[in-house]
Amino acid sequence: MVTRVETEFQVEMDPARIESLRRSVVVIKYGGNAMVNESAESSVAGQIARLRELQIPVVLVHGGGPAIRRLLGEVGLESEFADGHRITDSRAMRLVEMALCGEVNGALVSALNRYPVRAVGLSGKDAGMVSAVKRYHSVKEGGESRKIDLGQVGDVESVDTELLVRLIESGFLPVIAPVASGANQMDYNINADMFAGHIAGALKAKAYVALTDVDALRSDPTDASSAIHKISAEEVKMSIGSTIEGGMIPKVESCLIALEMGVAHAHIISGTQPGTLLKTLLSVEPCGTRIENGNQTERK
Repeated sequence: MVTRVETEFQVEMDPARIESLRRSVVVIKYGGNAMVNESAESSVAGQIARLRELQIPVVLVHGGGPAIRRLLGEVGLESEFADGHRITDSRAMRLVEMALCGEVNGALVSALNRYPVRAVGLSGKDAGMVSAVKRYHSVKEGGESRKIDLGQVGDVESVDTELLVRLIESGFLPVIAPVASGANQMDYNINADMFAGHIAGALKAKAYVALTDVDALRSDPTDASSAIHKISAEEVKMSIGSTIEGGMIPKVESCLIALEMGVAHAHIISGTQPGTLLKTLLSVEPCGTRIENGNQTERK
């Protein structure tokens, strides 16, 4: 039997899917590309609230590139980049943390708590949840590799899920900023996509969903009609650098990390279109791109 969710999104859903999701957790990554305006943010918050009304546990990880750029610009701090990677010194790191843990995290918690969801703002630093390691960017010059020091930019080394599990079991909705500390007590800014993939994997989530500003992966990046609704992890790996390029690479890599760590399925969907999150998780109709371990690919 299929039941209609009575919300503004009018999504047809299968009760079996709801029951399956209730037994685990859904990890959602909400990034700067999907944070286009207050209307989009309100839509995402409403859909997450609906998931919680259905007793589906949710963890939200967010980025905040636009807020970081704005704050750095307001203080007149120009960023230095290496192949598109922002070099983050100690002064920039303080502002990055202000933007992510203060402005963006606080705004999302407030938006969610307009509904009865009990959202709690966190970063990877809380209770030592995420341990980070310094990241170096490798470049090839003259046939040889050279490492570039990016400053306080890190990678996830490990995740301790105890705090998250306790919050989830108590009915809270964790909202996490991608900032963490390393063994040297140095704070690091971590790519939000990769951070979210590791969180989903560590929690053994039922589903990991990356919200962005495109509707799906495409076999032709310039042709919206070439959307791919289902693709295997192996085919995704082979497509990186060809049909998957630029800012989409860390998103698919985060999905691959989650799947390799035991997540059942991963999705890349638009966070700017009403109802897509609910359709992806609850509807039998294809929405966005679903990535699975296996070899089945389904195109539009």
